[in-house]
Order: sequence, then C-alpha cells, then structure tokens
Amino acid sequence: MDINELLDILEKTYPDAKCELHYTTPFELLIATILSAQCTDVRVNKVTSKLFEKYNTPKDFVELGEERLGNIIKSCGLYKSKSNNIINTSKILLSRYFGQVPQTLEELINLPGVGRKTANVVLSNAYGVDAIAVDTHVFRVSNRIGIISSKNPEDTEFKLMEVIPKKRWSKAHHLFIFHGRRTCKSQNPNCIDCTIKCYCKYFKENRGNFN
Repeated sequence: MDINELLDILEKTYPDAKCELHYTTPFELLIATILSAQCTDVRVNKVTSKLFEKYNTPKDFVELGEERLGNIIKSCGLYKSKSNNIINTSKILLSRYFGQVPQTLEELINLPGVGRKTANVVLSNAYGVDAIAVDTHVFRVSNRIGIISSKNPEDTEFKLMEVIPKKRWSKAHHLFIFHGRRTCKSQNPNCIDCTIKCYCKYFKENRGNFN
C-alpha cells in the first residue's frame, strides 16, 4: 500500500478536512476536546458557543466552580467527571503555567482528563506540532483499511507514526476522521462510493457482498 497515494486521494475527497471543534485559543480547544469524549463535535460546539462567551480562561472556570460548570455542560455526557477534570486542570494551569496551556505532550497528559488523544489534538491544532490524535474514527478507519493492525488506540498512534510521513501526521488525522464520519462508518460503511476502496483490506475481503 502506498500511503502517500492513499492520503492524496483522501485530500481530494475531503479538501475541507480540519478540526471541527470551534475554538479561538489553545485553552478553549483544550476544554472543547475534553468535552468531546464520548460526545459529538456538533453537541460540544452547541455547548461551548454559549460557554465561551462568558468563560474562556482558567481563572473564569475556577471561579465558575464545578457544580455550575456541570450544569452548563450536562448535555455533553459524563458531566460530573468532565467538570471535575476541567476545574482541576484550570487550577493547575494557573498555579504551574501562568494560565497558559503547555506545549509538550508530557506536560499535557499530566493534566486531569487529558490523555494522548486530547494532548495531540491540542498540540496539532493549537500549536502546529506534527501529531496523530487517535479517536474512534482514526482507530476504526486505519485498522479497517489495513494501513496498520492494532488492538488499541495508543498502539495505533505509534504504528501510524511509523508508516505515515511526519509532515502528514496532522492532516492524516483529519482525513481519517472525515472519512470515518462520511463514508467509512462504524455500521454499514459506504464501500461502493469509497474513493480508496482499491486500497482497502475490508473491501477486498468483502468484495463479493457488494456486487
């Protein structure tokens, strides 16, 4: 499989592929990404469009408090743990980083509620760092196509970093997400109209079902 050819086709298929979370600062992106766990970007954007009008700094969130924040973000799901993590992360940003979001993976993953996926989203989109954030779409698409074979997101991240040129890591992340949401869906993937089916392991193994 020529990974560059595959990515070239996906770029032509999804020329508008980019982060679909709405934000204006690294901190807003950090909060939005924490909220996006097991929640759609559409829902998160609806919540943050109002939230960020009044609260958009670590100090704002600490003053807002866990209970009031929880009521605002309730529709995003897991609101109790998310509000707890966001408030504690905000406190750490104020006490250790002068209210700024750190720019290294090691520092980010030590913040409450921030795993490798969230850290890589922030690094890639807010700071322009080459990174691959593995969410459910990236995990599903890359394994289903056969780009790599992995049983967990972290291993998927490392294997994708090996086969994809570093300069294309960040863009590949967005392309896989767009492809997963629009074509290579979890249930009933639209293989017939898929622009990269000639590369796809899943399509080749199930070709007889599409005739």
